[in-house]
Amino acid sequence: MAALRKTALVAGLGAAALTLGACAGVDTSGSGGNGGGFDPGDRLTMIVPMGAGGGSDLSGRSIAAGLEEVTGKSFSVENQDGGGGAIGYANFLGLQGKADSLLATETALINLALTQDVPFSWESFTPIMKVGQDSTIMVVPSDAQYATCTDVVEAAKAGDVRVAVSGGATGNDAIQFGLIEKDQGVTFQRVPYESGGEAIAAALGGHVDVALTNPGEVIGQLESGDLKPLCVIAEERYEYEELADIPTTVEQGIDVTFSQYRGIIAPGGISDEAKQYWVDASKEYVETDSFEEYMSTNYMQVDPLFGDEFSAYLKDYEADLKAGLGD
Repeated sequence: MAALRKTALVAGLGAAALTLGACAGVDTSGSGGNGGGFDPGDRLTMIVPMGAGGGSDLSGRSIAAGLEEVTGKSFSVENQDGGGGAIGYANFLGLQGKADSLLATETALINLALTQDVPFSWESFTPIMKVGQDSTIMVVPSDAQYATCTDVVEAAKAGDVRVAVSGGATGNDAIQFGLIEKDQGVTFQRVPYESGGEAIAAALGGHVDVALTNPGEVIGQLESGDLKPLCVIAEERYEYEELADIPTTVEQGIDVTFSQYRGIIAPGGISDEAKQYWVDASKEYVETDSFEEYMSTNYMQVDPLFGDEFSAYLKDYEADLKAGLGD
């Protein structure tokens, strides 16, 4: 897994984050004013560190809309893609102490810190809420010769199989393909893309042979028959009726599983009152119809965690992924 070892990513990420923080100005107004009350203001920002159209974008926009509903505040959503999420996270690092901004986080936060030379880890930020997780589906064009993920592995043994890799060279897709390579003794030809939406478009256009995608990103193409699913990168099948017939990697003799969490974080250094404000708002959000609709529409596995419980989850997730990657 040498390709997954830490490499330099973007020169000046740390300096850029510090500059952004200095320009933005650190806001510590949530340090107990108004008799211990906290108000983040009326103009809030949800940062999505990935491109438009992918699972992270869907998650960030859905959660922002839900938080608007329970807080009565307005959110603007900003896509800050680049470096497989590294640019957005580095910019967010520069918002230290500012509780009027949130970031739609997922496993790239953990992957980046383990595999690249970035100036942050999950501990640089304030975990607020994990909404749940989803497992990846391997898809191919409907007229592809492959019927199973095992067929893809066998083809990789015989020659090049072009696979779409969204999120950078050490993002979730690259890690999952890398784990399959390690388990099956094959090599894939990686074609990088910035977002899941671009990877799906590449598969539809015949620019790659195989793509990995979250169900919420691709359900339309599966239902239309433009793409066909080969397997879920998981131990157990999805329970959703539309996905229940898709076999897992484990069923097909590939001992690789991977789940991607989704949630939100706040900048590091915010006050306890500010953290509690967002945790309370998040707990209220998961009781709404908007939350239920987001989870079911995007075929997510519901498993909300808040605040310190989310931090404990991230700590365990980091340890498990580090062990899976090896050297």
